[in-house]
Amino acid sequence: MRLVNFSGKKPTIQLVLLILATGVAFLTGCSQPSALKREPDLSDNQNQNSPSPVSQTNPITSNFVVEAVEKVGPAVVRIDSSRSVRRDVAEGYGDPFSRPFFGAPPPSRRVRQGTGSGFLINAEGQVLTNAHVIDGADTVKVTLSDGRSFAGKVLGEDKVTDIAVVKINANKLPTVALGNSERLQPGEWAIAIGNPLGLDKTVTVGVISATERSSSQVGVPDKRIGFIQTDAAINPGNSGGPLLNSRGEVVGINTAIIGGAQGLGFAIPINKAQQIAQQLISTGKVEHPFIGVQMVNLTPEIKERLKVASNGEINITADRGVLVIRTVSNSPAAKVGIKPGDIIQKVANRTVTKSEQVQEEIEKYKVGDRLPIQIQRNNQTQNLQVQLSSLPATTTTEDEP
Repeated sequence: MRLVNFSGKKPTIQLVLLILATGVAFLTGCSQPSALKREPDLSDNQNQNSPSPVSQTNPITSNFVVEAVEKVGPAVVRIDSSRSVRRDVAEGYGDPFSRPFFGAPPPSRRVRQGTGSGFLINAEGQVLTNAHVIDGADTVKVTLSDGRSFAGKVLGEDKVTDIAVVKINANKLPTVALGNSERLQPGEWAIAIGNPLGLDKTVTVGVISATERSSSQVGVPDKRIGFIQTDAAINPGNSGGPLLNSRGEVVGINTAIIGGAQGLGFAIPINKAQQIAQQLISTGKVEHPFIGVQMVNLTPEIKERLKVASNGEINITADRGVLVIRTVSNSPAAKVGIKPGDIIQKVANRTVTKSEQVQEEIEKYKVGDRLPIQIQRNNQTQNLQVQLSSLPATTTTEDEP
């Protein structure tokens, strides 16, 4: 996959808080009901006494991995994208008096190509993939498992969640079965299918290593997702391909790796991907609710660092909450008076101790809704109503707390 000016002798609270800014991100979110078809999930009671997922049809040549791949493989596609990139003409080529020495100028544009994966979510040719697989592409080619190739049309992409939907002009196509990513547990089997490094139809197997990894933990703080972590091998080209459970149901979209690490792959939960995909199919875009703060979890270490950095001027007494360290200019948070140094204690009546919890509550609301937020400032509690706006393309922070 492809992550302070000081004036005066005493630091203001914002200047001190800026020390803590590493690894935090602006809050956004989205929430729309999914309309994509999903196969019924087996209940916990049904799974309780189920035997291990080994094929009974041909125990000599088959197992649950083979069966899962046979079930989903026909619906996994290869996506090749290309885009024209402007290239500056080298010095000397633009001067007609120098051309006898330098020759004809090189082309001013060149084509950049990339390869990724995707999978068919309906028989009419809609393909789910990562936004970074097709981002900025002039042309998109989708190749099916049977070797047929089609020109792809991008129905929509959402860079905030790294989800895109591509349409090909075909029908009666094989499709995947969708699982329930909310019920995943560490230790479950995980099967990845894709085209890593151009090696089509590659299958790797591992387990679900963890769930709800934050975007900052994964190293992509601009994304708004709780990632699935897996040790099933994922490499460049796997992006956009499906992550399966032992029943051959798609539970995630393979999307990220950490460079230099082994056994650390990450996928977007399919439940989240469904929500985003449905909006992209319906409207071609996604609106993300936005309040406009950056924050960090309040811990004893953070409190001590603040106290030391401010020479004792900042002494937070609260033991729990989420510390605001920046506020975006003209944002919903700024308009209701939220400032750096405020401690968010409740969002929508839910007590919060982690920034991810604040994000989860925001995602339950829509743009224009009023979100109840309780903060603590100077040991005083304030209850605010923040009217959510849509995430802007760019953001700036307040110069003063």
